[in-house]
Amino acid sequence: MVSSIQGFVFGQFVKVHPALYRLTGGRFLPGPLGRSSTVLVDTVGRKTGTRRTTPLIYLADGDDIVVVASKGGSHRHPAWWLNLREMEETTIQLGGERRRVKVRQATPAERQRLWPKVVAIWSDYAEYQKRTEREIPLGILSPA
Repeated sequence: MVSSIQGFVFGQFVKVHPALYRLTGGRFLPGPLGRSSTVLVDTVGRKTGTRRTTPLIYLADGDDIVVVASKGGSHRHPAWWLNLREMEETTIQLGGERRRVKVRQATPAERQRLWPKVVAIWSDYAEYQKRTEREIPLGILSPA
């Protein structure tokens, strides 16, 4: 029961967060409970063609933005990741700035280097990885 309530609350947060983020340039509700920074990532549904925006915790790695396809440790990839990995480019909003970015999945060597860094900014990722047999992918968003 708790997980369905948490899922509902998170779903409502994901719907409202992008609008507040855009309206304030990321100054209001910058991250879940203020624990991290978020980026808005635009995707297009691979089946529906519907454009969506997802707020995600991110790690800045030089000029790259790293996002984590954890889905709370689910055994399935999040829909936004399935859509994003089919795209060569997309747009993101980081604070008040919108950027065009290239999209790719981290290589195994990159993931090995970056995983401890994403866990350092959001410790829950370590627990999420323990919950699933799938290796949680890292997306690399590089300047286009």
